[in-house]
Amino acid sequence: MASQTKNMPLDAVKSLQAAEEQFKTFQILNEEGEVVNEGAMPALTDEQLQELMRRMVYTRILDQRSISLNRQGRLGFYAPTAGQEASQLASQFALEKEDYILPGYRDVPQLIWHGLPLYQAFLFSRGHFHGNQIPEGVNVLSPQIIIGAQYVQTAGVALGLKKSGTKAVAITYTGDGGASQGDFYEGINFAGAFKAPAIFIVQNNRFAISTPVEKQSAAKTIAQKAMAAGIPGIQVDGMDPLAVYAAVKDARDRAINGEGPTLIETLTYRYGPHTMAGDDPTRYRTADLDNEWEKKDPLVRFRKFLEKKGLWSEEKENEVIDQAKEDIKEAIKKADSAPKQKVTDLISIMFEEMPVNLKEQNEIYQAKESK
Repeated sequence: MASQTKNMPLDAVKSLQAAEEQFKTFQILNEEGEVVNEGAMPALTDEQLQELMRRMVYTRILDQRSISLNRQGRLGFYAPTAGQEASQLASQFALEKEDYILPGYRDVPQLIWHGLPLYQAFLFSRGHFHGNQIPEGVNVLSPQIIIGAQYVQTAGVALGLKKSGTKAVAITYTGDGGASQGDFYEGINFAGAFKAPAIFIVQNNRFAISTPVEKQSAAKTIAQKAMAAGIPGIQVDGMDPLAVYAAVKDARDRAINGEGPTLIETLTYRYGPHTMAGDDPTRYRTADLDNEWEKKDPLVRFRKFLEKKGLWSEEKENEVIDQAKEDIKEAIKKADSAPKQKVTDLISIMFEEMPVNLKEQNEIYQAKESK
């Protein structure tokens, strides 16, 4: 008995190592924009490839302008997105209009491309209630501030889609830090148990604010955590838009066919701070690491790929940049013109039927606002 007990830990270690070796990073384009996995190339037309690039360039400009607007005091909370365009936009590009997106607070770009008006995204940043009033037919939820909470919600939305017979999926995003939360495990486990049509994306940008991913978990990959829930998991080069698109498209197809959820880990990097609320990435990231990931820039990589195919040019890119700047200018102007929110606005939209205590408070504030 003693010898058997002694050998058990070694066997367990071997089993873990064997399992972790299954999770190799999926890639289609290398850093030079060269196709290294021809058999995995998604069936995208030239027009679709150009549109995906257009969205990535547009969103990079949106990020730059949003940072400037934040520094001017014209936006409130803002989490920079530069570096994560392939992870965010190529995944949304693989969706259909009827699919539901449950975002984290860095995932506003996906909402915009799924139909949320840009000026409402700006209002969300300012904390204005209209920023969270999603237009009819736009299947998104408001960005989740509580880390990982959207994973549990996604399991519920996905199960609802399944029970209603709707051929759609619910997709959600969190960061590597979110994968350390209890809600992460509960969400993937519940969805797996009921084969709910969900796609769970972990955007591993290596730092949960300032905590390195190596200090968050002993797991070699986040993708392997799918095994505990009995669902497929895959690690993807999150700076490669074609790999991200292909992984999400495959996960969506399987979910629609009743095969249940998938966990996708995208290896990516945010070039800016965690948020504009005082974070200083130079305190926990080295210049060498920044330089290493700048060479993997998803826009540079995809631009090289498209230029080799004759599908992109400096002229096309400048047109997108000019359009983005004009759209942003008009959107911020529209956001500026929104009526200032009042306490009674918040009270009146909180419940379908207002509780007695809120009715009393509402009357008090109505009286104050009328003076």
